[in-house]
Amino acid sequence: MISVLQRVREARVDVDGQTVGAIGAGLLVLVCAERGDTEAEANKLLAKLLKLRIFSDEAGKMNKSVQDIGGGLLLVSQFTLAADTTGGNRPSFTQAAAPDEGRRLYDYFVTQARNAHPVVATGQFAADMQVHLVNDGPVTIPLRIAPAVA
Repeated sequence: MISVLQRVREARVDVDGQTVGAIGAGLLVLVCAERGDTEAEANKLLAKLLKLRIFSDEAGKMNKSVQDIGGGLLLVSQFTLAADTTGGNRPSFTQAAAPDEGRRLYDYFVTQARNAHPVVATGQFAADMQVHLVNDGPVTIPLRIAPAVA
């Protein structure tokens, strides 16, 4: 799974002019399931982003996690993270999971996040979303969890 984490002071997702998900301080997580991803990759990604120490402590050092600060998670599906731009000027998205599988893994990821963290909001899968955020820092971190090789 591929994700881009953004430390935010606030973020929201609008669909058709209506806010469908919003958080205060926390992480905006753009997430994409790739072909071959399973629940195992979703679990590893969630564990990593919940513990990643990218929030400032009292000394101003990145030493606290989203859990430590009681921050929110705004989880937004974004298949375009799987873009392959090596073959020309139009991105290819063949590495993204098929839509049904992408939705299944995104829904699983959201359910697991809600079981593990008290403040979880979402976008809307496959919708035309407008994402609004105030990036704090700015801090933006790409994170990829590759499928285990058997």
